[in-house]
Amino acid sequence: MIKQAIKKSWRVFKTSIPITVGILLIINLLNVFLQDWYGKIFTGNALIDPLIGALAGSVSFGIPLTSYIVGGELLLQGVSLLAVAAFIMAWATVGAAMLPLEAMYLGKRFAFARNGINFIFSIIIAILTIYTLNIFNGI
Repeated sequence: MIKQAIKKSWRVFKTSIPITVGILLIINLLNVFLQDWYGKIFTGNALIDPLIGALAGSVSFGIPLTSYIVGGELLLQGVSLLAVAAFIMAWATVGAAMLPLEAMYLGKRFAFARNGINFIFSIIIAILTIYTLNIFNGI
């Protein structure tokens, strides 16, 4: 029984490797170009920038530590803390880059629902985080 489980797991692993490698290659190539545009796409509008930040974070890919570095660079370029918070939250939770792989193994409905909910909540949590910071700074 364990031998069958190992064989089945190996087959699934072998079929997912080409898809995963392809996605990683494409996303890493895109990230090089996108990181130069991050500071330019923000408008300064407190209502639109969190949405832009969440969208940019959703299509970005990498370990969360990288998002903190990019977020710091965005802050240095004058991007609002609200937009950067949404960017970091979406980077860490949404994962649009892995959507095809996730949909293939977990189902399209689950993958789209999880990513959609995480996208919405990345904006909400960013707003609540900045609101909370403003409250504590006022004390």
